[in-house]
Amino acid sequence: MRNKVEINRIRTKIVSILSKGSFVSGEDLAQTLNLSRSAISNHIKALVALGLDIYTVKGRGYKLSQAIVMLDANKISSLINKPSAETLIHIENIISSTNDVLKKDAVNLQNGACILAEAQTAGRGRRGRTWVSPFGASIYMSMLWRFESGYQSMAGLSLVIGIAVIRTIAGLGYASCQLKWPNDVYANQKKLCGILIEVEGQVGGSTDAIIGIGVNVQLPSDIEGIEQAYTDLSTVAGRSIDRNELAARLIENVWQILPVFEQEGLRPFLPEWEQADLFYNQAVELMSGNQRIKGVCKGVDSSGALLLENEGSIKSYHGGEISVRRSQLVS
Repeated sequence: MRNKVEINRIRTKIVSILSKGSFVSGEDLAQTLNLSRSAISNHIKALVALGLDIYTVKGRGYKLSQAIVMLDANKISSLINKPSAETLIHIENIISSTNDVLKKDAVNLQNGACILAEAQTAGRGRRGRTWVSPFGASIYMSMLWRFESGYQSMAGLSLVIGIAVIRTIAGLGYASCQLKWPNDVYANQKKLCGILIEVEGQVGGSTDAIIGIGVNVQLPSDIEGIEQAYTDLSTVAGRSIDRNELAARLIENVWQILPVFEQEGLRPFLPEWEQADLFYNQAVELMSGNQRIKGVCKGVDSSGALLLENEGSIKSYHGGEISVRRSQLVS
């Protein structure tokens, strides 16, 4: 049995061949890849299961419903104004999750190293939720950042990463986005991007943050498994999106924002957060464990805690999720 690396290499090659936009026969694919026709058929089925829309027409072969431009580490690094960019950016094809792969190799990686993938088979969001990750449809990225001052210097990290995301999207002229505490980016009241921070290290010592970012770019129309209102950049912008350019600008913005955050914390970014806050001055409900706390959202404090006003008193909360009435927003 072929190992996973070889299988993923074959499937990526198939996608690369089909991405040119014309039909390719099963026989031609089999000859090119030195495989049987039945093996090609099985690989095609697996790619469809990963979210690719592939036409299968008897007598003509296979064709992608729309062309895909694959992620390219050289192109991404060439768009970033940083001499060492090419050594920090790594592209994977089909993996479990970018966070998992980055964590396993973190000790060997430089600060700021990034892994991007074309597809994830076990992508996840906060609280163990599944992050649906179709092939070539989004940005699935994780970055390693070492905080020498330890865990205590990371308060509000997911919030500042959200700011980096909306700066990127606005800078490319795609959309005006909003932030939902503590780790989501929204557009038109639908989820566009999620952020997952995982921490490796000991309290009081140097701490590695694994910063996972998933941005919906052009999701398949028949996608399944997403249990909330969502959108993607191509829908919001009304045009196709260059994923390589998007990845380059996102990486660059995160690289720029993190040193400031590490030195000064969240405070310099609070006005920007408040301006983009999806729920500012709205009546919301915070769900934290078994508790449901109602109040009016008053933004966040310098530690990244949510501020809720209730009966004239403002209190801060560090954990949980917020929502409003379903008639206002599906969350």
